[in-house]
Amino acid sequence: MQPILSNTEVSPGVFLLSVKRRVPFKPGQTVKISLDKDLPPRIYSICSGVKDPQLSVLYNIKEDGALTPQLARLSRGDCIRLSEPAGSFIGTTEPALWIATGTGIAPFYSMLRSGLGSNKTLLHGVRYANQFYFDSEWKTELGPRYLRFCSGESLEGVTHGRVNRFFDQTRAPLPSKVYICGQATMCVELRDLLIARGVPFASIMAEIYF
Repeated sequence: MQPILSNTEVSPGVFLLSVKRRVPFKPGQTVKISLDKDLPPRIYSICSGVKDPQLSVLYNIKEDGALTPQLARLSRGDCIRLSEPAGSFIGTTEPALWIATGTGIAPFYSMLRSGLGSNKTLLHGVRYANQFYFDSEWKTELGPRYLRFCSGESLEGVTHGRVNRFFDQTRAPLPSKVYICGQATMCVELRDLLIARGVPFASIMAEIYF
């Protein structure tokens, strides 16, 4: 069991939970979290840099879920069960296109804080403006390479619609490596679109959130 350092609501129904980092991990990896041995663990992307003193995850409450409503009620000093880091959705130093929706921004934030943002472009799609998590840091670090898409509101400086609109608006060559993180339907749709645009299947990394 590991004590919680903080469990902050960063947007309605969305929390950033942090514990002390005890083991090394690679940016993009995941951990399993549970509250007791009888509750099956759930998998969450790490949302902190490899040198940060804390290990954080970003999660949203699923009202019918077995874990997240309980997690949201926890505070500093309460304990969770936490697995060793694992997973192959790992950032590298090579140029790449990052595509995220919702809390799927978490592994890319880990990559950014681990120093891997210098040659990356991020497409960040959300439904509402308050879901652009960590946007001030993205703007500072990526500048014009941080492109926002919002399907539920019209906002200045933000493309109205889903991230797919990026591919309607540009025919520029795409990077040889593409990372996608978010809901299954979005990941599959974008994978097919990228393949149609000439990106090899083996060059598309996807992390599906359920």
